Amino acid sequence: MCCRAGQFTEQTNEEGKVFIVTGSNTGIGKETVWELARRGATVYMGCRDKAKAEEARREIIVDTKNHNIHFIELDLGSLDSVRKFVAEYKQKQDRLHVLINNAGVMLGPRKLTKEGFEWQLGVNHMGPFLLTILLIDLLKKSAPSRIVNVSSVAHSYGRINTQDLNSEKSYSEVGAYNQSKLANVLFTRELAARLEGTGVTANSLHPGVVDTDLFRNVRFINNNKCGEALKCIAKPFIRPFIKTPKSGAQTTLYAALHPDLEHVTGLYFSDCRPKNASNAATNEETAKFLWAESEKWTGAPTAPLN
Repeated sequence: MCCRAGQFTEQTNEEGKVFIVTGSNTGIGKETVWELARRGATVYMGCRDKAKAEEARREIIVDTKNHNIHFIELDLGSLDSVRKFVAEYKQKQDRLHVLINNAGVMLGPRKLTKEGFEWQLGVNHMGPFLLTILLIDLLKKSAPSRIVNVSSVAHSYGRINTQDLNSEKSYSEVGAYNQSKLANVLFTRELAARLEGTGVTANSLHPGVVDTDLFRNVRFINNNKCGEALKCIAKPFIRPFIKTPKSGAQTTLYAALHPDLEHVTGLYFSDCRPKNASNAATNEETAKFLWAESEKWTGAPTAPLN
């Protein structure tokens, strides 16, 4: 028995395996690292906030007695930071068995990343795209290996705006978020196809609606005048539908660790089960458009991956 009501219960030993988990100083990412540490893994936490990451790292080490938990600074809103992270990682490690692209941002007024990308598209897709491409060589060297991209059911409501990908002509914070989550799934499927035969798999997932810091930018929740009152009123009604970070990490762990998924690639998971992605997420023409734009915007290497 490996899964029960969306819980990953398979007992695995991850000693000798190396993982990267982005956005792992809090929420789902932190719980993912914690469980990997319990299973003996070597984990590199890629986080923007050094102080919070070091605090989380110490907490995990004290609890699990696993000292192979490390931190390298990573800001996915800066391509320079992504390249610096990869360079530092490769100085420390020559293997990578699982890359978990967990970090993400959600909603808020339009702003730009360092390179001028719309914030949600940049942090949720462009940064992880470059990070993944720059680590492909180590993933192939360490095969069988896995790439796990944390997306959202919100991808079902998204569309890739081929005429205004960067939301320069018009901006909807919800629309931009949904587009970025659709980009995660499209990227994963195209990546899986391009990595065929290499021993590297790529899958995406919906973790559930999770009570994490991801909601810190949602203005109607955090409005000073009504935010706390709204939370108090809404909590009894929404609590049954909200997962804890630990519960939210279960599908990530399933995709990253389940032995039966060693050769499974290009799928989308929810509650530790394969689910159908939206029709838009299976559009090969859109996936190739997004890949080409992502290569151009990020300056990622263009050599074949397989």
